[in-house]
Amino acid sequence: MQSFSEFGVEFGAMASRCEVRLCAPDEATARSGAAPAAAEVTRIEQKYSRYRDDSVTARINRSAGGDAVIVDDETAALLDFAATLHAQSEGRFDLSSGVLRRAWDFTRRRFPAPGELSVLLPLVGWQNIEWHAKDRRLRLPVAGMEIDFGGIGKEYAADRAANVLREAGVRSGYVNLGGDVRGVGGRPDGTLWKIGIQHPRQTDRLLDTVDLLDGAIATSGDYERFFEIDGRRYCHILDARTGWPAAHWQSISVLAPACVAAGACSTIAMLLPVADALAFLREQGVEYLAVAADGTLYRAESGILHPES
Repeated sequence: MQSFSEFGVEFGAMASRCEVRLCAPDEATARSGAAPAAAEVTRIEQKYSRYRDDSVTARINRSAGGDAVIVDDETAALLDFAATLHAQSEGRFDLSSGVLRRAWDFTRRRFPAPGELSVLLPLVGWQNIEWHAKDRRLRLPVAGMEIDFGGIGKEYAADRAANVLREAGVRSGYVNLGGDVRGVGGRPDGTLWKIGIQHPRQTDRLLDTVDLLDGAIATSGDYERFFEIDGRRYCHILDARTGWPAAHWQSISVLAPACVAAGACSTIAMLLPVADALAFLREQGVEYLAVAADGTLYRAESGILHPES
């Protein structure tokens, strides 16, 4: 009987440290098996990057205030998903809110100037975008409007990379894109993957670990891209209705069958007050581990995630 060992193949993408971990007979086999998954992540990053002139995102944004753009099926599916998230979040999650980064810079600690958000907010509003799903036609009606797939792109890439692994016959491994993880079966001996959840305030400590099989876990938090002014923390997760950062939670980790679902739930919950967020997560029927702004821990779990039917 052939023996298998664990191998982690690391790469960089989407401004994150990424890894495909596989059980394989040797490192060369693992690297060969991981390569198509990493290539899929790179493909998605290039296709939807707001920094590339040849990306779908750039083509759409250049058309703002002008004619509609016809998009491909993959992009149409992401736009439909974004429309659903906008409705579920009552406008807090909005694909058109990327323009707010003109006021906020969490690398340079740039705080909005007086009146700056009031100038930008009229450019935000999925409800104003003309999206015709049937014929895949999208129009941004106002010059200066933008869309940004960053809020769902990494989780979508994790799911796609996992699918590529499955299609290649991989039955034991996972994809980790900067902490957003999608499983591809447990270890060959039947044990599950142990995935650590970062403590939002202590970088050298895990908050907890979860068992993962074929499902996914995604975390949203206020601790990776942020700055503090006068003792108040400002993080990169912005409420599209107000332009201001989420302030109710330190972190929320969600387990779900797919990474896009886990990421959507964690991000929307981050934008809600504690009671509303917990009610939302219960309605979605997901397992979660959440740390409120005051450090209170909230948890809902029912055991391991099981293989998809």
